[in-house]
Amino acid sequence: QVQLVESGGGSVQAGGSLTLSCAASGNIETSHCMAWFRQVPGKEREGVASMYTGGSFKFYTSSVKGRFTIFQDSASNITYLQMKSLKAEDTAMYYCAADLWGGSGGYCYANRDEYHLWGQGTQVTVSS
Repeated sequence: QVQLVESGGGSVQAGGSLTLSCAASGNIETSHCMAWFRQVPGKEREGVASMYTGGSFKFYTSSVKGRFTIFQDSASNITYLQMKSLKAEDTAMYYCAADLWGGSGGYCYANRDEYHLWGQGTQVTVSS
């Protein structure tokens, strides 16, 4: 059974950078969708970035475009979220997620209801 474990969260000042990691255990043989979400207390979980592991398609929500990059090391099955120029409003619990049956047509969007595997989350706090 595949499990996802996030790491790399922490506290950083505004303008700083962090890179989150999501390690997938278990055997994943087919291309699929990976995504990062974030959630602050009292708000819905928001899709931040997503990618199709079998191609070049990547999606970013507008508030992080140009600052965040999602990528994967396929050899190790680790998916990363590189975050630069962090802002206070990026403060949240960040979750990685997988849709092992997704990616039809090579597209993967960060729609929460389409993802069935979730990590436990890693906290990112940006101080202004």
